[in-house]
Amino acid sequence: MALEVELSTATTAGSDIPAQSSSRRRHRSLYRGDPGMWSWVLHRITGATIFFFLFVHVLDTALVRVSPQAYNEVIDTYKTPIVGLMEMGLVVAVLYHALNGIRIILIDFWEHGPKYQRLMLWIVLGVWITVFIAALGVIGMHMAEQFL
Repeated sequence: MALEVELSTATTAGSDIPAQSSSRRRHRSLYRGDPGMWSWVLHRITGATIFFFLFVHVLDTALVRVSPQAYNEVIDTYKTPIVGLMEMGLVVAVLYHALNGIRIILIDFWEHGPKYQRLMLWIVLGVWITVFIAALGVIGMHMAEQFL
């Protein structure tokens, strides 16, 4: 997205100092409220979330080589409703990140991608909502079995 900046190069007669523009400069932030911007922000947040999960997962899995008993203790701490909710959030993040990633690939490599990027965003959101509702239902049933 381009940032619009108004530059005045007019100078007063006989002076090297630029003249003040009588009209007030229009100040804009880079954010304009477009759904594409929210898509971009969510893609970064979900990517960072997935990276953090993978980092923790590698560390706790590596713990099995150091001490199998310590590994079992760490895994037992994961068997709580809070971690179950975090797993639901992880599923939501992975689904969005994957579907939006496909959309980004299409925008980059399909010649009509930029033209249909907004339509693809709404399709991604529709598929994402449908799939994550089903996934949360399955995870919710599993959590109910575990914790109720």
